[in-house]
Parts: sequence; C-alpha cells; structure tokens
Amino acid sequence: MNQDPSETDRLERLLDRTLRQLPLRRAPRTLEPRVLEELVRRASQPWWRRSFTHWPQAARAGFVAAGGALAGLVLLGATWLAMAMRTLEVAEPASAWLRRVAAVTGAVGNLAASLTDAIPPAWLELGLVAAVVLYACLFGLGAAAYRMLYLQPQSGR
Repeated sequence: MNQDPSETDRLERLLDRTLRQLPLRRAPRTLEPRVLEELVRRASQPWWRRSFTHWPQAARAGFVAAGGALAGLVLLGATWLAMAMRTLEVAEPASAWLRRVAAVTGAVGNLAASLTDAIPPAWLELGLVAAVVLYACLFGLGAAAYRMLYLQPQSGR
C-alpha cells in the first residue's frame, strides 16, 4: 500500500492536531508524595549503597587497588598451582584427575594457538575492524531505537 507523500503528511498533521486537542491527563494525587519520598530515601543512603561514581575518591582508589591486588593474587595462585602440578610426583587420585584436566586444558590451548597461527595476520586485523564496525552499528541502532521509541519530541510542529 504505497501512499503519496503529501497524503501521508496531511494525515500526520491531522492526527497531530487531533491528539494535541485532547485534554492532558492528571497525575494521581499520590504520585508526587511518593516521588518526593523516594528522592529523600535515595539521598539519605550511605555512600556504599550508591553507585560507584558517588563514592568518595579514597574509597574508589581503595576499591580499584583491592581489585587489582585480588586479580594479581589469582594470577599468582594459578601460576603457583601450575608449578605445583608440574612438580607433583605422588600418584594420588586427586593429582591424577588434576593432571588429566591440565593435559586437556593444555591440548585445547595448543589447538587454539595453532589455529591462531594458521590464520593470516591481515585476516585477524580485518576481523577486528569488522567487529568494531559492527559493534558501532549495533550501538547506533540501539541509540536510534531508544530515541524513536522512548524519547518524546520537545518541539511542536
């Protein structure tokens, strides 16, 4: 059903004019007190219950430092565990199971490394560029959809 653009514009103007003539709906009487109460409740929350951007600078720095230290400890622990597994000579059931898991993990890692080596670097770069472009398109489409579906135009026609 193809319509003439001028006909579509005329229908849009008619619909816009008709809807603007409708009276505004009043908000429920209980809405304003509930909104104000919620604003007061949120403002009275302690800093650690708010989002990270509202934390004091010292707390943010401490959190980032603690997270970095924890990540370092995890990496150090994984390295230590790998070294301990290499030097473990006792044939216990747990160590045998862990050795099998380590062997499978190592085989999967070797397979991934050989597949990565088999792909030409230009293809990897092209794939990375394509992924970035597709992500940017997805972000743009999401922003456009949000703007069209949720944001109300502020200016009248």
